[in-house]
Amino acid sequence: MARHGITVADLQEVISAAVGGMPLTTTVEGRERFPVRLRYPRELRDDPEALSRLIIPTATGAQIPLGDVAGIEYTKGAQMIQSENTFLTGYVIFDKTAGKAEVEVVRQADALLKDRLADGTLQLPPGVSYKFAGNYEQQQRAADRLLVVIPLSLLAILLILYFRFRTMTASLIHFSGVFVAFAGGFILLWLYGEPWFMNFTIGGENVRELFQMHPVNLSIAVWVGFIALFGIATNDGVLMGTYIHDTFIAENPRTREEVREAVVRAGLKRVRPAAMTTATALIALLPVLTSDGKGADIMIPMAIPTFGGMLIQSMTMFVVPVLQCWWREGKKAVSDCPDIWTP
Repeated sequence: MARHGITVADLQEVISAAVGGMPLTTTVEGRERFPVRLRYPRELRDDPEALSRLIIPTATGAQIPLGDVAGIEYTKGAQMIQSENTFLTGYVIFDKTAGKAEVEVVRQADALLKDRLADGTLQLPPGVSYKFAGNYEQQQRAADRLLVVIPLSLLAILLILYFRFRTMTASLIHFSGVFVAFAGGFILLWLYGEPWFMNFTIGGENVRELFQMHPVNLSIAVWVGFIALFGIATNDGVLMGTYIHDTFIAENPRTREEVREAVVRAGLKRVRPAAMTTATALIALLPVLTSDGKGADIMIPMAIPTFGGMLIQSMTMFVVPVLQCWWREGKKAVSDCPDIWTP
């Protein structure tokens, strides 16, 4: 370095600016401040061979590569003693394979280690223990909370229906849309994992690749999508049942034939609004299902059960009128034969 008129400080300054970056300014976004740094592209600083070709200016104005004045090599640094809760700790990092859920992988790994410890294949020294940690812990805690949130959500929906119709039978009839939508969500999740589903090309674009169809595990995002589905799954049923209910109040049919005519007439007037409600929800989810940007790995699993549930949930346009007709025919039969209630 002395032959070229370069000091150690000059050399370190060039390396620091090229690899670590040189702060130029600070960008302000609301109350947050972010430094703007300038450094060499990654391909010029990601391996020793590339670093050795960095240009160093000399005192005479000449430029020489870094490899002429410095040797670059990998060396093993000093070991670090890690501890947690006053115990010495060592970390073994592993990742899951594609198509596997993190919680399931941890359970399988834990079961394998316990089997090895039980048959003596694996032996732990005295005072040594192991514990799994990572993202799966958060998923496990979230899953435990969902065991409470999902039943409460279903109960809240049922109570809202009861406050509207004032009878448990009518509330359960409209609540049946939740079960239909629940089945539709699982059907679409299953179809996403089938290689033949939507495996065709439109305009040179493979539909399966466009919608990023691949096996989807039952993650927290999927269950959140089901919770959102439960809230909108009863829309068509309530839309249909409310009009049928109002029609019966206005017309008060007295015979079985009049009951059926009233149900069919009221149902036909609500087919188009119910179809428009479902179509609006499905169309709104298409951009989410085809997204590939940041956050798509969470939003797509949330949208899949909602899309599948709303697609199948359109059956409630036929299920609710049938159940309403069956229920009201039964009520009419009871009112026509009051003696059956005599003890």
